[in-house]
Amino acid sequence: MLKGFEEFQKAGKDGFEASVRAMGEWSKGFQAIASEMTDYSKKSFEEGTRAFEQLVSAKSAEQAFEIQSQFAKKAYDDYMAEMSKLGEMYVGMAQDAYKPMEDSFSKKSF
Repeated sequence: MLKGFEEFQKAGKDGFEASVRAMGEWSKGFQAIASEMTDYSKKSFEEGTRAFEQLVSAKSAEQAFEIQSQFAKKAYDDYMAEMSKLGEMYVGMAQDAYKPMEDSFSKKSF
């Protein structure tokens, strides 16, 4: 009976430690994503400001239209690339956070 209790206690401890490691991975992942979003937002703002300055100095409607079209295309391409990158970061974060739990479960013999 005592051996069963010790095994149960060890399983609880192992599960808790795996959960703590998993939460650490989630935390690191969210920090990386927040940093990435901050960098992207800063870059987008700077590019928008630059495009606005170019629009203000445009000599004709055609030139303004061309500036706006180029900005819109670049903004869309950058957005799609960033969303793809963030998606990969979320997948990697989930895999990294699951790994300690997977390791913990693989040690158990139910």
